[in-house]
Amino acid sequence: MPETATLSSKFQISIPKAIRSAQHWEAGLTFTFIPKGTGVLLVPVPKREALKGLARGAATTDYRDRADRF
Repeated sequence: MPETATLSSKFQISIPKAIRSAQHWEAGLTFTFIPKGTGVLLVPVPKREALKGLARGAATTDYRDRADRF
């Protein structure tokens, strides 16, 4: 059965413990909300240190730009 939460009168939602534990989310984590149809995706924003090396080996020349789209 899926976990549920109720929106409070202060527009706050508590994330169920089972979800927090499964995702390894802790207090102080920042999230972004992405509208998706009639729902919303809740995605944690990675810390800057976690992004280090993400684009290692990416070409800095010969990349496509919006100008070459049809």
